[in-house]
Parts: sequence; structure tokens; C-alpha cells
Amino acid sequence: MKIEILYPEFCNINSDMGNIKYLKKCLPEAEFIETSINDVPAFIEEEISLVYMGTLSESAQEIVIQKLKPYKEKIEETIEKNQLFLFTGNSVEVLGKYIEDEDRKIEALGIFDVYAKRDMLHRHNSYFLGKYEDIEILGFKSQFTMLYGDNSNGYFATVDLGIGINENSKLEGIRKNNFIGTYIIGPILILNPLFTKKLLSLMGVKEPKLAFEKDVLESYEVKLKKFKTFNSSKN
Repeated sequence: MKIEILYPEFCNINSDMGNIKYLKKCLPEAEFIETSINDVPAFIEEEISLVYMGTLSESAQEIVIQKLKPYKEKIEETIEKNQLFLFTGNSVEVLGKYIEDEDRKIEALGIFDVYAKRDMLHRHNSYFLGKYEDIEILGFKSQFTMLYGDNSNGYFATVDLGIGINENSKLEGIRKNNFIGTYIIGPILILNPLFTKKLLSLMGVKEPKLAFEKDVLESYEVKLKKFKTFNSSKN
């Protein structure tokens, strides 16, 4: 089993590399490939169980877009062939049409029919509670950008508390086949053990077993109760 981390020297904001640290505990026998910014991504040339990219800075987004552009068609092909991707935070924006930054428009890869708007003077921070398939998802959002476009045919989670891809949306993230892009941070895999088990199943693990399973499940139940109580108090 091979797990690829794209550009860890850039994509490591909001403690998102905690997702990889946890996967290493869950899958001690797996090979973890750290693809640096000048490397050819491993998934372009070989079979990879999971391709991961975390949150990155605005300036790093532009670098990553340029580095991935030569592989646009291959990325689209692998998504169609059900390659498993998990992109967290604003990393999903590099696969959209463009990113608006005041009077500038940064062309992205154009794989998904969405675009992002930056507002560097106002950071959005919020709790998130929602549902991915039959799994309750919780976490946090902290972002300078919002995503716009119609994701009704391909979203990650419905929203009970917080926002979707923007403040007027109740559909969070982007999903197509086995590509998952979400703004939820936390890190999401540590906060959501049931989702992590699902992800391990998608990676081909027959009987997923989590590291510190009892503890993370208990923590999840406690946090889930608190999030639901907070949501009830707002309604």
C-alpha cells in the first residue's frame, strides 16, 4: 500500500499534516511517499492507494497550480478511474477554474466547474457539523476564500452547523468518484474516526483498524454531543 503526500513543504497549514501522522499510526506497514515541489507526482506513473494534499498559503497555491498543469489530463483520467484523493483546506481550489484575488484572476487547472474568491481582510472561522453518506462529520473551518459554483451533483457533506462551500451553501466540499475535497480541518481524520475507517476501506483495507481506536471513538462521541448541543442552542 502506498500513500502519496503532495508537496508537504508547502501544504502543511492548519495542522493538516496531522492527518498523515495519524494514517502512519493506522497503517504502519504502508509506504508513505513525500512528493516535493519539483518531483513528478507518483500517482502519475504508478498505482497509489491515496493521494493527499493539505492546506497551503495563497502564494503556494500559484506555485502548485503551475507544477500540476502539465499533469491536468492525467489527473482527470485518474479521477475518472476512481483514484482516491483527499484534498483538505484550500487545496481543492487549485483544481477549480480560477481564483479571484481583488483585481487579479489566477487561472487554475479547470478540472472542476467552481471558482474561489479571496478576501484577505476577513478570515472565516466556524464549527462544522454535517453528514457524509451515513457518517456524521465534525470539524472546523478557517479560511480567507469561499468557493462558488454548482456542487449539487458532487459534494462531500450536507451541512447541519456551519457553511458549505460558501456562506450561502449547505453543501460542503467537492466529490467526484473517489476524489474528496473539503475545507474541513481539525485534522479531519483524527476528529472523525468513522470517516477514517471508510477512507481505509476505500484504500483497500479489508478490516480497517484505527490507531488508538477506543480513545478516538470516545473523543468523537463527546465532541459530537457538544457540537449538537451548540447547534441546538443556535436554532
